[in-house]
Amino acid sequence: MISLITGKVVDGDARSLTVDVSGIGYKIFTTAGMLESKRGEISTFWTYLAVRDDALDLYGFGEKNEREMFLSLLGVSGIGPKTALGILNAANPATIRKAVASEDPAYLHKVSGVSRKVAEKIVLDLKDKFLGIEDVESPATVDASDALEALTALGYAPQEARDALKKVSHDVADVAVRIRQALTFLGTGSNSKRGKR
Repeated sequence: MISLITGKVVDGDARSLTVDVSGIGYKIFTTAGMLESKRGEISTFWTYLAVRDDALDLYGFGEKNEREMFLSLLGVSGIGPKTALGILNAANPATIRKAVASEDPAYLHKVSGVSRKVAEKIVLDLKDKFLGIEDVESPATVDASDALEALTALGYAPQEARDALKKVSHDVADVAVRIRQALTFLGTGSNSKRGKR
């Protein structure tokens, strides 16, 4: 798996850039923002290699959270790499998370340009992943999702896990620290009860 590429942009078209890494040119399909990279610039891409029977396509993003959202979208039934990239061209990860967490497919349809049916699929398939993090607007947002999953795996009900995570400072970016602090709040809550495992 090619996870990160840093190199000089040597060519490009409407959908991709060619990046020279030590004499090897990688064609990277990327977002509109990254397509603005100038020829001769050194750029870094967080990448995903899509393997098909007839092709190996490399997708790259300027921010790690963009790649993580791309991967989340790929997990939705019926969404492939090109569609996922198109969605990220129209809406940033925070906007998509907000629409999913608030279970608002109409808003997602409006901001991303995907059909209502696809927007409903995205909300349905991803709502548990982003539950309770709609108000987190820091780089810790993706880690907040991981923390929520960890707490529910420990047996806490999603609602009480979400409430505990809301009490953790948004400045805490490390997922392990977020979990420890949330467990402190859960441990001191008078009505804290674990959900069914």
